[in-house]
Amino acid sequence: MGATRFRWVVIFLLFAITVVNYVDRAAISYAIPLMERDLGLSKADAGTILGAFGLGYAVTTLLGGFAVDRYGARLVLTLAAVLWSISIGLTAAATGFFALYAARVLLGVSEGPNFPALTGAVSRWLAPEERATALGNALVAVPIALAIGGPIVTQLLGALDWRWTFGVLFALSIVWVPLWFLLFRDDPAQSPHVNAAELSHIRESGPAAPSHALLKLPEGAVIRKLLTNRTLVVNYWAFFVFGYFLFFFMTWLPSYLEQVYKLNLATVGLFTVLPWLTAAVALWALGRWSDHLLKTTGRLRISRTYLIAGTQLIAALAVIPVAFGPSLGVAIACITVAVAASMGANAAYYAVNVDIVPARAATALGIMDFGFAISGFLAPALTGWVLGLRGSFADCFLLMAVLALSSVVLVLAFHHPDADKETA
Repeated sequence: MGATRFRWVVIFLLFAITVVNYVDRAAISYAIPLMERDLGLSKADAGTILGAFGLGYAVTTLLGGFAVDRYGARLVLTLAAVLWSISIGLTAAATGFFALYAARVLLGVSEGPNFPALTGAVSRWLAPEERATALGNALVAVPIALAIGGPIVTQLLGALDWRWTFGVLFALSIVWVPLWFLLFRDDPAQSPHVNAAELSHIRESGPAAPSHALLKLPEGAVIRKLLTNRTLVVNYWAFFVFGYFLFFFMTWLPSYLEQVYKLNLATVGLFTVLPWLTAAVALWALGRWSDHLLKTTGRLRISRTYLIAGTQLIAALAVIPVAFGPSLGVAIACITVAVAASMGANAAYYAVNVDIVPARAATALGIMDFGFAISGFLAPALTGWVLGLRGSFADCFLLMAVLALSSVVLVLAFHHPDADKETA
């Protein structure tokens, strides 16, 4: 009997919930002009609300990494999905600034463990030469969600209102939970859908990871190792920069197109499709290419490091023209390149954690995602503050270019996963 392929069903489940995850968190960027009108919110209020997600997310993405390594992705992600479904329902019922702010914080708190759980699941279910591909297949959900989310949410907002729109999103979120709990197991050996041949393939590179029950919460020495390994530290910074790009475009791109080019809400939703769909193709293709490079060269520096540095350099160069107010066509073209490039190496960021510290991959991802969460607060909040001062997006785009260039320099200088894997 040939090997089963249930590990790819697991990846599809992770893909599906990540689509829901990002549609949920991005929907408010389309609804916020209507919320401003109905709830009497200022631009500064809107920026603060958009950034509130990052504050909650910062706490639980770090703790979520610890929890996944200790208790497993099955339990942690089940509880998280239930909570963020509730937060979407509370958004629909919000009556003012503080209620909306609290709902967004709760959404961040509950969505925090999603990516540590994804990484923990991949570290136990996929062989090393399949991990970047699997991560790419799961993480491509992010740009796909943002691409389809714009038209879907704007159509819902046009047909219903923002409260009923979030009610629909609540229903979509909660329906995934029983599927995950029934189909997924933390150890593939415990899954009735995995035969001996598939299990052998998963574990061909070495023994199984230790049981979650045997892993204690990380001690100080473990945390110090994860915070002093030069490759991991630089990977954290590069991922922060990627997060800044992502959250800026996710939260402010609709308002940018509406303010600068006077597009209506439905047209804005259509114009946001191209950047995110292009990013989806780039993320999927570069994840596969990263694994191909690893198989053919055997070097993580080539397959991970150069991919990260190259994509961030392209992103930096792409946003600079946007700062100088080009035509709509040029702006969309440059934004598309910037979004696709910044997101293209997403699987590589995740794979580095698994490559270097497989037994603590979720904890390392939690630390990396903590910085990402900070970017999730800073990008929308700082943009709202700058807009309140000057009313212009130019400084925002130039700041993004500087951040990306700093990442390129640091990655090329200090990101050496082949050497640092041996001491991690």
